[in-house]
Amino acid sequence: MWDKFVTATSIEHALDILAQYGSDARIINGGTDLMLEIERKMRAPRVVIDVSRVPGLDEIRFEDGVFHLGASVTHNQVVGNPLLLERAYPLVRACWEVGAPQIRNRGTVAGNIITASPANDTLPPLWAMGAWVTLQSKARGKREIALEEFVRGVRKTALEPDEMLTEISFPALKANECGTFIKLGLRHAQAISVVNVAVVLGFREKRLEIRDSVSTQSPISTLQSPIESAWITLGSVAPTIAVATDAQQFLIGKTLDAETIEQAARLAMNAARPIDDIRGPADYRREMVRVLVARALRQLRDGTERADFPARPVMLWGKTNGRFQVSDFKLQVENSDVIKTVVNGKSYEIQGAHDKSLLRMLREDIGLQGTKEGCSEGECGACTVLLDGIAVMSCLVPAPRAHHAEIVTIEGLARDEQLHPIQTAFIETGAVQCGYCTPGFIMSGVALLDEKPRPTREEIQHALTGNLCRCTGYYKIIEAIERAAQISARLSTSRNL
Repeated sequence: MWDKFVTATSIEHALDILAQYGSDARIINGGTDLMLEIERKMRAPRVVIDVSRVPGLDEIRFEDGVFHLGASVTHNQVVGNPLLLERAYPLVRACWEVGAPQIRNRGTVAGNIITASPANDTLPPLWAMGAWVTLQSKARGKREIALEEFVRGVRKTALEPDEMLTEISFPALKANECGTFIKLGLRHAQAISVVNVAVVLGFREKRLEIRDSVSTQSPISTLQSPIESAWITLGSVAPTIAVATDAQQFLIGKTLDAETIEQAARLAMNAARPIDDIRGPADYRREMVRVLVARALRQLRDGTERADFPARPVMLWGKTNGRFQVSDFKLQVENSDVIKTVVNGKSYEIQGAHDKSLLRMLREDIGLQGTKEGCSEGECGACTVLLDGIAVMSCLVPAPRAHHAEIVTIEGLARDEQLHPIQTAFIETGAVQCGYCTPGFIMSGVALLDEKPRPTREEIQHALTGNLCRCTGYYKIIEAIERAAQISARLSTSRNL
C-alpha cells in the first residue's frame, strides 16, 4: 500500500520526514479514514508517517477557559472526559455519534477535521464553538488558523504538504451558554450523516448551574431569558459547513417560544444547499434541517438536550483509560523489515508486513484465522481485536502499529484449556449461528465485561453497535453476553470465598 512506513517519535521527527517528502508523504494517526482512502486508491502516499505514539499528542488541556486537544485525542477520549462533557457538550455529543466504539477508540478529532467531509460530525460543533487549529512545519514554524478558514471545501483544507496539525483549540461554553448536536443517519450507529446540526446559544442571564461531573442530565430551564448570541451550523447540506446566518440574527433578543423556534428553523432551512445522493434527496435534507434545528432549540429551551445521553458511555477500552501506550515508546521504526509484537501472549518477529493492515498480518503472516475479514471498511466488526487492551477494527490499523504492542485475538481468550465465559455462553445460548461474525462479537463482549462486569442490556446493545450479524436478530447474542456476565460474577465470587 505504501513504500515506506515511519513511526515518528516526536513532532520534530514527523516534521523532518514531511519536509523531506512533501506531498509524497501522509500523516496517519487513527487511520480510520486514511486506510480506507489508500485501499480505495483515493490517495497513494509513498511514505506514511505514524504519529500515534508521539508523547503528549493525546493530551486534553484546559487553560484560561480554553480547551486544547492534541492531534492524537480520540473520539472516545472526548466522550470520556468529564470537563468536556460539562463545558463542551455539543462536541462530546458529536464524538459519541461517530461510528461505533471500535472506530471511536482509534479515530481522532484531528483526522475528522483533516478529512474535511461536510458530513463529518465534529465539524459543525467545533465551528459553532469558534475553534481554531495549530499547524506546524519545519520551514514556517507554528501558525494558528480558524476552523472556518482551514476547511476550504469537500476534502480540501489549508494544510500545506509539509505541515502537520498538532492541536485543536476552542473556548468552553460559558455559564450563560448551552448547546447541542443532533445527527440524522440511515441507522443509529455506523452511519454517515444525512444531515447534522449544531446549535449554541448564549442568554442574557445564566441558564445552567454547573453540573456534577458524573451527571449528564441538564436541569430544566426555569427562566425565559432573551438570547444574546446564537450559532447554528449545518453539516452534509453544502460543500462545506453551512452557517444559518439569518436564523442566528433572527434569534438575537428573542425568547424561545414556539413561534420563534418555528421561524428560526425555517430560516435555517434556507441556508442549506444540499444535493441529491444515495443517502437522501435534496428536498428531504432541507426539510430535515428545519426539523432538527427546531428540535435542538426546543431541547435547549427545556434543558433536555442531555436526557438521552448515557450516564456511563460504553467505550470498549477494557480497564484502560482509552490512551494507547505512547509515553515510553522511544524506538524509531523506518520501513523496518521486522515487526516485533506480542500476540496472545506469544512474541513474534514478522518480516515483510510493513505495508499491510493488522488484519492481514494476523491472518497471512501469523496464521491466526479466527479474526475475520468481512467488509475491510470498518463497518462489520468481524475483525475486532484488542490492541493494548482496547477494542479496534484491525482492518483499519496498519500492521507496523503492532510493533512493540500487545494484541489479543479470539484464539487468545481461553485459559488452561477453559473457554472464556463469553465463548461458553455463545455455545450454550446458540448465539454462534453461522459463526463468521462470532469472533468480532466475542471480542467486543470481552472488552465490555472488562470495562463493565455487570452491564445493562442497553450497554450491551451499545457495545455491539460496531458488529454486524447477517444471519438473524441479535437476541441470542445479547442473551449470551448477559449470561457471560453472570458466569463471570459467579467465578469471581467463588475465587473470593
